[in-house]
Amino acid sequence: MHLALEDELATLHRKPAALVFSSCYVANDATLATLGSKLPGCVIFSDSMNHASMIQGIRHSGARKVIFKHNDTVDLEQKLAQFPKETPKIIAFESVYSMCGSVGPIEKICDLAEEYGAITFLDEVHAVGMYGPTGAGVAEHLDFEAHQATAKSGSTVKGSAMDRIDIITGTLGKAYGVVGGYIAGSTDLVDMIRSYAPGFIFTTSLPPANVSGAQASIAYQKSYMGDRRLQHLNTRALKQKFDSLDIPVVPGPSHIVPVLVGDAGLAKAASDMLLTDHGIYVQSINYPTVAAGEERLRITPTPGHTVEQMDHLVGAITSVFDTLGIKRRADWVKEGGRAGVGATASKEAERMAPVWTDKQIGLVDGTAPKTLSSTKGDRAIVDLKALAEAQRRFDNTLGKAGFNPVQTAVEHARNAELARNVLSHGLQVPTYLSAQA
Repeated sequence: MHLALEDELATLHRKPAALVFSSCYVANDATLATLGSKLPGCVIFSDSMNHASMIQGIRHSGARKVIFKHNDTVDLEQKLAQFPKETPKIIAFESVYSMCGSVGPIEKICDLAEEYGAITFLDEVHAVGMYGPTGAGVAEHLDFEAHQATAKSGSTVKGSAMDRIDIITGTLGKAYGVVGGYIAGSTDLVDMIRSYAPGFIFTTSLPPANVSGAQASIAYQKSYMGDRRLQHLNTRALKQKFDSLDIPVVPGPSHIVPVLVGDAGLAKAASDMLLTDHGIYVQSINYPTVAAGEERLRITPTPGHTVEQMDHLVGAITSVFDTLGIKRRADWVKEGGRAGVGATASKEAERMAPVWTDKQIGLVDGTAPKTLSSTKGDRAIVDLKALAEAQRRFDNTLGKAGFNPVQTAVEHARNAELARNVLSHGLQVPTYLSAQA
């Protein structure tokens, strides 16, 4: 089962090999620590906003660390140029930065890595399952059409951003809904980490149920883009609602919606008030996770959020801002701006084009999914074709005892007298789901 999951992950990222860890914190820590310690004289270049797991791995490696300004390839190049090309180098960065919603300049960093002889280490934790035609992350998304056209074959798209990245790390949590982490890369590199990384060797492997669940989830998301599309449609809608009420959102092209508060006490009070008065849990983010004075509430819309839930959230945030006297965007403009909010009076100048284009999200050809509405009785969609594709991964393991999700869904619909035409209409499955063929 574990080897099957690693094959699934390698195929997802179109790499020769993958290795599963107990979490991606462990994957990042173990991989960077091992690489940095085994490459003589290695220098690791780290984005200033990298996750704690990467920082810890670099520290454990004992290698020299050089920090470059966030997403600043000019600063990165200046630092790379200080070392001979033959010096072993690793550039460690992320695709989606979870606290601000920014997206790393993957292609530009690959250019620099090739020019200065560096290994690229890309953390796709906040992107896998949510970007790309098969959910492989932002690196896949950058060559969307090429990867979509070759999705069934799984062949490497030569020269693509994902092909140029040496090491990709990701999580089996978040979008995939299970637990665990992994790396994907060349066979030799993965074998080296497998052989030397204490974080892989001296710990318990993931339970079979988790491993199988992760593989099923990845296989399903490979075959169905609807969840990704709907998440990003909901993100657009939520940002627009906040914008119309002058709620300050840190600009970014991703699904992360960071609402700027700018004060640690107020951020904590806002989080508490949202929970106690409005029944909404939103985590406050304070120093040292973000810079002092840039405290925020971090919100992540999902495809399962309804119109009514988002309206309730917006109303609650507005009420909390009014009650606590938290600054609106116009107030930040008067102060010269902070964290990208209010640096200019023009809202349009601050806006960033989302990673998902109108065409990719289905707005151009009319295939975009609709945001769910609880008042209309909408239910989350389960795509039967994708479900069947995920189930096929376990045919050899389960044999005749295998659960047939399509057959079961059809039988359920018949028994409930809810099915009309499975192929053309979608059918009703348990109360919270709607299946489509």
